[in-house]
Amino acid sequence: MSNTIRITVAEGDGIGPEIMESVLAILQSAGAPLEFDRVELGQRAYLKGHPTGIPAAAWEVIRRNKVMLKSPITTPQGGGYKSVNVTLRNTLGLFANVRLCKAYTPYVQSPYPGMNLVIIRENEEDLYAGIEHQQTREVTQALKLITLPGSEKIIRYAFEYTRAYGRKKVTCMTKDNIMKITDGLFHKTFDRVAREYPDVRADHQIIDIGAARVAAQPTSLDVIVTPNLYGDILSDIAAQVAGSVGLAGSANIGWESAMFEAVHGSAPDIAGKDIANPSGLLVAAVEMLVHIGQPEIAQRIKNAWLVTLEDGIHTADIYRSGLSQRAVGTRAFTQAVIDRLGRVPEQLEPVSYHGTGIHFTLSLLPPAQKELVGVDVFLDWSASHRDPLALAKQLEVVQEASLPLQWITNRGVKMYPDPVAGAYATDHWRCRFLSANSRIDYAQVLSLLQRIHAVPLEVIKTENLYTFDGEAGFSSGQGE
Repeated sequence: MSNTIRITVAEGDGIGPEIMESVLAILQSAGAPLEFDRVELGQRAYLKGHPTGIPAAAWEVIRRNKVMLKSPITTPQGGGYKSVNVTLRNTLGLFANVRLCKAYTPYVQSPYPGMNLVIIRENEEDLYAGIEHQQTREVTQALKLITLPGSEKIIRYAFEYTRAYGRKKVTCMTKDNIMKITDGLFHKTFDRVAREYPDVRADHQIIDIGAARVAAQPTSLDVIVTPNLYGDILSDIAAQVAGSVGLAGSANIGWESAMFEAVHGSAPDIAGKDIANPSGLLVAAVEMLVHIGQPEIAQRIKNAWLVTLEDGIHTADIYRSGLSQRAVGTRAFTQAVIDRLGRVPEQLEPVSYHGTGIHFTLSLLPPAQKELVGVDVFLDWSASHRDPLALAKQLEVVQEASLPLQWITNRGVKMYPDPVAGAYATDHWRCRFLSANSRIDYAQVLSLLQRIHAVPLEVIKTENLYTFDGEAGFSSGQGE
């Protein structure tokens, strides 16, 4: 067929090969004009010496085809192995992770029959950038990276998705009452972008109460947009509350490439036993069909799957005595969906897709006036029973009038001056030198570091302190 599309297929590990066989059989029976290029990812690739689990030959196919359908992957135990998913998302620029979490009651048991929400998770940055260091014997760190372009991309995608799928409200979830700069940037970007979509309701919730509402009041939510880590946690909560993680699919969308997968793991304990539920991967394949411009076939498959659920033909993970009619294995469930192609559910809401696609551009914001005003110097220091006054005396000797020592913190808590009573100190100290009323030159920072080194004190890290258009681009110390 002239409109045939080639997609990359990764069978994965554990139950991956059998649920992929099931899904491909349904796609072919529905007449999807697809051709499949199979690649080996995951455990076998790891064991052949590929630390990312992705051989070079697989990369060639993945980059050429742009669209991939992937089964779950097993990452071997032990160090040195990188996550296939994180590698694919970051390398291919798959910035949006989209998960539909919908209840299919009464055919699949859920405490919230009306639940129908979408979680749109930023997919490339935040703590999942994986930038970690051991700083001292006692202290490790991870860098939480939130960027303006990354935030705007995922937030605009959420609003465009809401419009495209006829939804009504977008809820942003962050923890910017604590992380005022990183999560604060995400929240501020959300507020700015939301003003451009007056037809869509927008609100913000702190992530802890937001997660509680996903678990206890999911019908109050429609579309959620959130940074990477929060989205990962919320997605699994929502999938389980909706009825089963085994029914949830995941779409990973970038400017050029896309990857579609089941949410659940590879479940090696049930591999090869003909009992795995292929629904999560099938739902992901339906999203893939919509993405590549085959909405009619996607609609045909999804409605057949809904009819199968309505008819009570269920795999073991969702089978419930009194609710289900017949317990079936993977192959029988697959055939049941195929037999129902062309039918529309009578009780569950039928799906109807269109192929308009999601398109947007990013804003071009004016550059900010950036000024260097100080430096945070991090030290590995455990002398004198970790007495902050003893450390301060050494630093006061090397400070200068234009760049004085403002305070010392330990684990973010102010220890000098006016230490917080009873605070426990590790061997990791943050010493802030801040200009009182003017910008400084970086040469002053270098000179300060040389004097600290000569004391001698061990500098393990520095962070320059900047203002942007006159506003501080750095946090205060706890207790300041």
